[in-house]
Amino acid sequence: MSITPPYLKKGDKIAITCPAKKLPKPMTDAINLLQSWGLEVVLGETVEASYHQFSGDDALRARDMQRFVDDDSIKAIIAARGGYGTIRIIDHVNFDRMATHSKWVLGFSDITLLHSHLYSKYQLQSIHGQMPVNIPDASAQSIQTLHKALFGEDLSYEYTSTGNYNISGEASGTLVGGNLTLLVCSLGSVSDFDYNGKILFIEDVGEYLYSIDRLVRTLDRAGKLKNLAGLIVGGFTEIKDNDIPFGQTIEEIIIDVVKDYGYPVCFDFPAGHISNNQSLVLGSTLHLHIDKQEVTANYK
Repeated sequence: MSITPPYLKKGDKIAITCPAKKLPKPMTDAINLLQSWGLEVVLGETVEASYHQFSGDDALRARDMQRFVDDDSIKAIIAARGGYGTIRIIDHVNFDRMATHSKWVLGFSDITLLHSHLYSKYQLQSIHGQMPVNIPDASAQSIQTLHKALFGEDLSYEYTSTGNYNISGEASGTLVGGNLTLLVCSLGSVSDFDYNGKILFIEDVGEYLYSIDRLVRTLDRAGKLKNLAGLIVGGFTEIKDNDIPFGQTIEEIIIDVVKDYGYPVCFDFPAGHISNNQSLVLGSTLHLHIDKQEVTANYK
């Protein structure tokens, strides 16, 4: 059984920290939004720090994260943005207190490593969703699902796939995953976890088609894809191709690998590096229904 941290309520104190890349501008919109929900926002030292492309050097970013892990008055830790850098500090933060004093961790992209680490070591649920840097461009629905995830309200999904690649079926299982590149980077590490019987969500941004093919096949060769309960494919955005075309789309690359495994697969799920990045509760049990184009999912 996974650990569900206490849901937020008005008056709770939450922290914003930057474990990876530095912020390009102030987070005024995000802070105003969180405060409008009745939350007290505490900013980490990393929010205004800068060290090359990072939000402070590795020691500062690790110290900032450790401070909020150890502070029991903080009920949620929000990563201000992704980028790159979480892998440089993950092994320098002691998260053991989270096992007995759990709190929500929110973020996506590079923060996938943190989600995987907390689930692998502590079976801790966490939220894959919009970060402060994304709030100005976030859809109303993604903001709504973020509030629901943090405050423990009923959260469900319903959408229509644009293509004809879905593999129909129903599945129930623990929802895991996040950014495809970061999942592959975690293989064989202490942040790796058992994929068997799970519903896997994947997304990515800015990669070449051949690179996506390599990443998916690496997961498969590691034994991570064969025994899933289901596969959810979110946004694959800003994908590039070589001068000589790779010859397959994202959908074709993925279906080519998993088509014979017998579980349901859906594409175009509204999560990832998109404005409608709806929040997912990783580590929670998800019920998934996939038709050729219609997809519904909930945590009930």
